Amino acid sequence: MAFDYRAGVLSAEDVSLEEIARRFGTPCYVYSRAVIEANFGRFAQALAGGPALIAYSVKANSNLAVLGLMARLGAGFDIVSGGELARVLAAGGDARKVVFSGVGKSELEIEQALRAGVLCLNLESTAELERVDAIAARLGVRAPVAFRVNPDVDAMTHPYISTGLKDNKFGVAYDDAERIYRDAAGRKHIRLIGVGCHIGSQLSSAAPFVDAAARILALVERLARAGIELSHIDLGGGFGIRYKDETPAPISAFLDGALGVLAGRKETLVVDPGRSIVGDAGVLLTRIEYVKPGGTKDFVVVDAAMNDLIRPALYGAWHEVRQVRQRESDARAGVYDIVGPICESADFLARERQLDARAGGLLALMSAGAYSMVMSSNYNTRPRPAEVMVSGGSVSLIRERETVEQLFAAERLLP
Repeated sequence: MAFDYRAGVLSAEDVSLEEIARRFGTPCYVYSRAVIEANFGRFAQALAGGPALIAYSVKANSNLAVLGLMARLGAGFDIVSGGELARVLAAGGDARKVVFSGVGKSELEIEQALRAGVLCLNLESTAELERVDAIAARLGVRAPVAFRVNPDVDAMTHPYISTGLKDNKFGVAYDDAERIYRDAAGRKHIRLIGVGCHIGSQLSSAAPFVDAAARILALVERLARAGIELSHIDLGGGFGIRYKDETPAPISAFLDGALGVLAGRKETLVVDPGRSIVGDAGVLLTRIEYVKPGGTKDFVVVDAAMNDLIRPALYGAWHEVRQVRQRESDARAGVYDIVGPICESADFLARERQLDARAGGLLALMSAGAYSMVMSSNYNTRPRPAEVMVSGGSVSLIRERETVEQLFAAERLLP
C-alpha cells in the first residue's frame, strides 16, 4: 500500500509523513506517483487491443506535475476551460489529444482551442454551435466538434454531481440530438467527428454507464443511416472510488460493459477518468493546533480548513482521518469534530471521529487527491497549501506554499 504505517508512523510510499511535515510544513497535499501510475495502468489494460483514448479529466487535479506524468503515460486530456488548456500545453500535453468540454465556452476560449489544434470541441447547445461556426469561419478553418448528448440516465450519485438527467444543465436533449447533428452536418466550417456523454461523478455501479453507452450507440446508428459518420464515441468518466464504505465496481466492469455494447465498432472509444486516477493517490496532511472541549461535543482544531478542502462543507463528503503516529503520547482519547480556523460554522473536515488527540499531532485526510487542491481558495486571506509528489524514497515539491504577499500582489490601493 502506498499510504501505510511503518514502525507506527504513516508513510507515503517510502517516506514518513512526519518527515514531509518537517520539510514542507502543514497543511500540505501529498501525492503518490506509484498510485497514479497504477490507476492509469488499469485503464490502459482494460482498453488494450482496440482504438481508445484515455482523456484524463484535468479538473480533478490540475497540478503541472500530475499533468506531465499523465502526458508521459500517453494520456489525452478532457478540459473545461482555456486555463486548463494552457496548463495541459505547459505540462507537455498534446493538443491533438485534448477534448474541450464545458457548457459555457467563451469566444476567446473557442478561438484558443481552434488555434491550438485540439482534437475536439464538445458542444452543449445550438447557440454554442452558432458561435463555433462563426469563429471557425473567421479563422478559415473547419472546427472539429462533437455534441454532448444528455442520455437521461440516472447515475445514482449525489445530486450536485449528477450530470446526465434531463433537468441537468449539461448537454443537448437526447430527443433533439439527431436534428442538431443534421443542422451541424450542413455547415461548411463544422467537421462532425464524435458524440459524447457524461452521466455523473462518483459512480459506484457500472449499470448506468453501460445503459448510457447503449443509448448513445443507438443514436450513432441512426446518424449513420442519415449519412453522418463519426470517428469517436466519448462515454465520459465519473468512475467512483472508496472514501468510507462504498464498494464501487472495478474499472474493468465499466469498460468491459461498454466495450461489450460497442463490440465490432470502428469508432475510437474515449473515456474521461479523473477521480479514479488521482483520488486515492493523495492525502491532506494537517497539524492539530488545539484540542478543545465543548458543551455537547469536543473539537480538534487543525491548521487546514474548508478553504483547503471544501468537499465536506460543500457535499457533506466523508474522508477517512488517520493519525500519522498510531500511538500518541500524552494524547486525549475521544470522539471529536475536526474543524479549521475559518470563521464559518461550515468549516469542518470531519465529524465524530475517534482519535488520540494532542496539540502538535499530525493527521492525514485520506483520498484527497481529486477535487481537493483544485477547489481550494484564499478565504480569510489564507495562503493555499504546498503540494508534494512522492516517488519511492524521493519527494519533489510540485507547488510551493503561497505567501500572504502573493495574495494581494495584484491589488491596488486607491489614490
